[in-house]
Amino acid sequence: MSDTHFGFETVDESQKASRVRGVFDSVAGKYDIMNDLMSMGLHRLWKAYTIAASGVREGQKVLDIAGGTGDLAQAFAKRVGPRGTVVHTDINEAMLATGRDRLINAGVMLPTTLCDAEKLPFPENTFDIVTVAFGLRNMTHKDKALAEMCRVLKPGGRLLVLEFSKVAKPLEKTYDWYSFKILPKIGKLVANDEESYRYLAESIRMHPDQATLKAMMKDAGFGHVDVHNMTGGVVALHMGLKC
Repeated sequence: MSDTHFGFETVDESQKASRVRGVFDSVAGKYDIMNDLMSMGLHRLWKAYTIAASGVREGQKVLDIAGGTGDLAQAFAKRVGPRGTVVHTDINEAMLATGRDRLINAGVMLPTTLCDAEKLPFPENTFDIVTVAFGLRNMTHKDKALAEMCRVLKPGGRLLVLEFSKVAKPLEKTYDWYSFKILPKIGKLVANDEESYRYLAESIRMHPDQATLKAMMKDAGFGHVDVHNMTGGVVALHMGLKC
């Protein structure tokens, strides 16, 4: 078997999915409040920008991969209306259940599917938009996942990858201090889980930077890829067009 990374740790590929599952099983109940605290609410703006940039229209079909607690799926559902469809998916059962319950409590009924992004259970040319927010970095074979996302998109469809990325050089020291000194302590105080949030900081550093991810998306079959940096490169939105 081949090796891969789990944060800064090197593990066998066969172990990564279960290790990531353990992280999200642990944090599912506090996921939303931790997102607000660790991003100081900025994650809501990043996601709102993603929705606006998608160009989603009424009646379209959207696939939300690694949809977690369902905030993007809920926002897309409002845009596509009753004639459209949003499919809410995640590989983690605890996260998917949390998101499903949250959506139901908000009066939003969506198809909810437990699935692996590397083996999507949908036919080719099904969706107008595929989105994955803060989930790609946790996937073992990102190239396979990107190819699958391209496969299920219709020609002319768009993939939106919202993910932590490479910060601007002047911000690096401050960002590292926050990520490795402050973030795990917040995780311990709020979610009683310091190690999962240390993994979060490490996984961000191991994720491909903006240029590398753009090249990976082109290799996966996207004819055109735009990159939108936000908050000094703390996050980036990669938008790929299936030609």
